[in-house]
Amino acid sequence: MQKIISFTILSSVKIFSHLFFRGKIRWITPTPKKPWENVKLMIFLNHTSLYEPLFGQALTFPFIWKLVGRVNVPGADITLNRPLVGRFWKLMLPNISSVTRKKDESWTNYLNTITPESIIMIAPEGRMKRPNGLDKMGKPMTVKGGAADIIEGLNEGGIILCLSGGLHHVQAPGQHFPRLFKTIQMNLAYIDIKDYKARFADLSPRERKMKITQDLQLQLETNCPTTPVTLKK
Repeated sequence: MQKIISFTILSSVKIFSHLFFRGKIRWITPTPKKPWENVKLMIFLNHTSLYEPLFGQALTFPFIWKLVGRVNVPGADITLNRPLVGRFWKLMLPNISSVTRKKDESWTNYLNTITPESIIMIAPEGRMKRPNGLDKMGKPMTVKGGAADIIEGLNEGGIILCLSGGLHHVQAPGQHFPRLFKTIQMNLAYIDIKDYKARFADLSPRERKMKITQDLQLQLETNCPTTPVTLKK
């Protein structure tokens, strides 16, 4: 029953997005014929709004059905503890786990929930960007090391980088209602996990985590739709 509820919600969001928003979503890397077939990890960069499920219009209905049965998501405890918003996210994405921004056991506990069948979704900045380009504490937005921790435990399949053009023009943090009939943009990049990890194979785990985090930061800064879209090597 939970899977059916989640599929219904995500499918409804997809249909709503198609009806009320123009999507400009494109691949900026060579991709397999079926790029979503062996996806293990989706990394969402440039986190600006809780309305980002609108980008679900890029997904097919068969993939959404597969996703709701296998999705594994770390979610901010602050968001998930909100009565209405938190309930909606838990219904839409089963197996969403509450993690804090503190250095505590919540992140280790989350990593232990990942199985070989999981399709993981993560926004590795760990907070939302405000219209001034900073987080709510006035600090620059940077990629944290969580995605690198996840990649360390993966050995095959694909990573999809979901590079958002931002949704402040639709709904910025603090605003209550979205603006309809806007254009939403996202660039998608496919990365083979084996090939990607081979680039860092000679490094120690600590150095590898740092290099992967730096690489994701570079993708955030250079490959979102508002900037040049040539994926850096």
